Amino acid sequence: MRRALIIFGGLMLAVPGTARAEPGSFFKNMFGGGGGSEGGTPSITTPRAQDPDDVYCPPVFVPDGGAAIQAFAGAAGDNRRLRHQIVFGRLSRECKARPDGSVAVRVGVELRALLGPAGAAGRFEAPVTIAVKSNEQPVMSRTHRVAVAVPAGAAQGEATVIENDLVVPADKAIGYDIEVTLAGTPARAKPAARRRKPAPAAAAEPGDAAPGQ
Repeated sequence: MRRALIIFGGLMLAVPGTARAEPGSFFKNMFGGGGGSEGGTPSITTPRAQDPDDVYCPPVFVPDGGAAIQAFAGAAGDNRRLRHQIVFGRLSRECKARPDGSVAVRVGVELRALLGPAGAAGRFEAPVTIAVKSNEQPVMSRTHRVAVAVPAGAAQGEATVIENDLVVPADKAIGYDIEVTLAGTPARAKPAARRRKPAPAAAAEPGDAAPGQ
């Protein structure tokens, strides 16, 4: 059964930049601020330290062109017409070896929506794909439609998605990659203009004189 947890948080004061990969304790900080479960605050336990040869856990990778989505009021590229952009904030992962030799992978992704000069407060959606790849080939992938709300009077908002159900088979448990991507809807190509076929020539009626006669 597919499980994903989406969290809407407060506003961030940090300026947008390159996404940062962080260790698994990020999950604990996200839920409990590092305070554990005291006072009823939920938390996720940081996995115990393991020998690197026991479980392989690569950092989260963001491919070129997959780190941001921008929306413009008019032609793209004019920053004065930028409505909003959605970018990655923090990225995190946890990997746990399973008895059968496979690896259970959990990935946390923080998104930020930032208003541009032509933007206004609202709710913005972005598709986030979280995948495990081996030799550039997908092993397992999940895509989530994540909504980020920017409240009235604010300039940015934040949301987080946690993917719990990625599994790397035992035969691919060494050397795999964890990849996250933001993807916008590609523009549809305009259909080519159809050429109008010339109207067929009218058939000559019996008795009509041929041209030149």
